[in-house]
Amino acid sequence: MGVIREVYDDLDTDVEFEEFEAAVNDKVEQMGGLADEETAAMLIAHELRDEEVHGIADIEPGMEDVKFLAKVVSIGEVRTFERDGEDEDGRVVNIEVADETGRIRVSLWDEMAAGAKENLEVGTVLRIGGRPKDGYNGVEVSASKVEEDLDAEVDVQVLDTYRVEDLALGLSDVNLEGKILDAGTVRTFDRDDGTEGRVSNLSVGDPTGRVRVTLWDERADLAEELEPGQSVEVVDGYVRERDGSLELHVGSRGAVEVIDEDIEYVPETTDIGSLELGQTVDIAGGVIEADGKRTFDRDDGSEGQVRNIRVKDGTGDIRVALWGEKADADVDLADYVVITDVEIKEGWQEDLEASAGWRSSVTVMDEAPEGAAGTDAGGSAPSPPSDQGLGAFSGDGSSGGSSGSSDGTSAANGGSSSDASAAESAGEEVEFTGTVVQAGTPVILDDGTQTKTVDTDADLGLGDEVTVSGTETDGRISAETVEVHTGAQR
Repeated sequence: MGVIREVYDDLDTDVEFEEFEAAVNDKVEQMGGLADEETAAMLIAHELRDEEVHGIADIEPGMEDVKFLAKVVSIGEVRTFERDGEDEDGRVVNIEVADETGRIRVSLWDEMAAGAKENLEVGTVLRIGGRPKDGYNGVEVSASKVEEDLDAEVDVQVLDTYRVEDLALGLSDVNLEGKILDAGTVRTFDRDDGTEGRVSNLSVGDPTGRVRVTLWDERADLAEELEPGQSVEVVDGYVRERDGSLELHVGSRGAVEVIDEDIEYVPETTDIGSLELGQTVDIAGGVIEADGKRTFDRDDGSEGQVRNIRVKDGTGDIRVALWGEKADADVDLADYVVITDVEIKEGWQEDLEASAGWRSSVTVMDEAPEGAAGTDAGGSAPSPPSDQGLGAFSGDGSSGGSSGSSDGTSAANGGSSSDASAAESAGEEVEFTGTVVQAGTPVILDDGTQTKTVDTDADLGLGDEVTVSGTETDGRISAETVEVHTGAQR
């Protein structure tokens, strides 16, 4: 066996022996006798080892030319551009290829671009050579050589329509069907070139999960035209990563179209009773309290808004602060809601509170998933009792939420919880004593076993212990008198 064959047999390469042998002989000739066949063979083998990669996942920017086998999963449009100092325009087409280890975008130039548009099909297996580089959506390969391999097989499924669980970084030309869970408003921003950009967001779910959909510029208005609950198809989207999560983006080539199909979304939520400080989670349950929206002034002079609701599932309940545009969500008592990406923070008296910000979505479901926490046996959301207290939906009257303290002063004023519970019928005169756990409009009082929503103009602060008297209707007290026990009458 010759020395060239021995070196070749030690290689793990797809290059044919005849091609390898010719390259060795060329190397010997190029070096003018300074290298024998064994040395030249070792040099060629070293070059091939540098070029061959085991899979797309091994490709990194800065590598020399790489060679790999992959299947075409999408083909873009041919674009033309002007080259400096040349009369003839250049051409480029981007294709998406994949193997068992990942996906990557490959740029084909000039003659290869024209040939790809005419002859290349999705599902074709290619042997690709080229130089890796950092691209707009991650690592890309600028191809120098592309050949179809009719005999090779690559175990990659090519999809016409994707599901949320199928999404992967770098995918483009993605069509995905889902249900709109939440729709945001259009925001504007200044680009580096001085032009104004526009962006909005949707949250879309299907049976396999949910994804944030970002709409750019002329597509941004779609967020205000579409409504939660509608089934849509996202057309020609592309996948990016933001803050560790995948997002589906839609630009000028893409669209979001309403479809006549009922797409199921089954939320995967965390039990409220198991929530821990610092988590970012999805929660779901029945709404047992729904306060009005409040506005406030930020430090920068702008106006913000917030609305508080309380959500209960079969394991507990929690106060949820809906910030910004989330405060405009059409959420009412007894609705079954799914709220995603809430941050669990420390609230009043060290109780946990969920904060729903710009990344969150708030979805009112027509019907709660069968067997979901916070529903009755028939799968419908619970109806809140008239007290709207922290003990709502509990059989023993115990509370899973905030607790306040009452002392002899409250008892002397007839403000015990038993007295208040006995006066739940609409329009009845009641007196209730509790601690202010939410100031503003409305005020929320808590006496340790239940809470009351109170409409009053009194200037009350968090932690004040007060007794209110007035008419209670549907669990809400319209205060006629307010007595503050921790300070002077306000």
